[in-house]
Amino acid sequence: MKEKVMSGRGEARQEVCPRKGRLVPAARKVAAVFAVFALAILLTAITAAPLCAQAYPNKPIRFIFPFPPGGPTDILGRLLGQKLADRLGQPVVPENKPGAGANIGLEIGAKAKPDGYTITLASPSLAISPTLYKKLNYDSVKDFAPIALVAEIPNVLLVPSSSPIKTLKELIAYAKANPGKLNFGSGGIGTSNHLASELLKTLAKINIVHVPYKGSNQAMIGMMGGEVGMVVVGIPPSQGHIKAGKVRALAVLSEERLPAFPGIPTAKEAGIDNFEVTTWYGILAPAGTPREIITRLNAELTKIVASADIKEKMQAAGFEPMTSSPEKFAAFVKTEIVRWGNVIKDANISIE
Repeated sequence: MKEKVMSGRGEARQEVCPRKGRLVPAARKVAAVFAVFALAILLTAITAAPLCAQAYPNKPIRFIFPFPPGGPTDILGRLLGQKLADRLGQPVVPENKPGAGANIGLEIGAKAKPDGYTITLASPSLAISPTLYKKLNYDSVKDFAPIALVAEIPNVLLVPSSSPIKTLKELIAYAKANPGKLNFGSGGIGTSNHLASELLKTLAKINIVHVPYKGSNQAMIGMMGGEVGMVVVGIPPSQGHIKAGKVRALAVLSEERLPAFPGIPTAKEAGIDNFEVTTWYGILAPAGTPREIITRLNAELTKIVASADIKEKMQAAGFEPMTSSPEKFAAFVKTEIVRWGNVIKDANISIE
């Protein structure tokens, strides 16, 4: 029987150090726990970034259309959105947000969280609005991260089939001989087809009068009824009337003739340079969206637009497929802002 060690005060003292047999198992247990914890931290550090990248997308994506249902933006957006959903494995949910010349939808897209779960289908209004409107609640350049251009619609200059004017040169000659007598219809003040005719005024140095309608289709119908002498509209709503001989196409406002209408000359062939005006479409994300997401979406959209079935459906609806890098799209928007800004200023157009 072991004796207790007594202190100087006559009290029993506990052993200063624990017995060796009891210390070693406890130390090993603590060391093992720390080793496992350290390994977990290391593995997390190594794998966190790839796992995050692989996780996108893990929920539905909003696709903002700044125009009403049934129009070109809506038709194109739903066509591309369905294919994008198929490729990403997540729903792409269309949301029509029309109003204020597309500014309501663009503002929603600009102010969305930049996480890749909101994208917007933009058109020339993105480049027109900065000069046309005195106040905007978004910046067309700073508030967006361009993803890709995806399509364009060629425009065509039309006159009534009953008009004595047969060519673009004849139209210009008539306008110069009769200042202020030739009028033109448009889909409304500041619309792309309005500005296209204003551009013609500047390029040809002619005086023609604007008559705004509530939509380009109404303007074309008004022209067919003799209310105005000319309109610039897209090919989709006009091709049936062109084929039926109800309107006369003087020029297509694209760099090349259209395969569907090889007899219609380009504006340059008809005598006016720099009169190429197409209605383009591109997809944007909010500024600050991670670069890897922009790159992923650009790659997917490029594949979608290049696919044979989508190209066929787009062309059947009047769209010409196109693709671009994010950088090319960004540069294009800046160029368009300058171009249409000059036209708007020359024509002294503004909207509160």
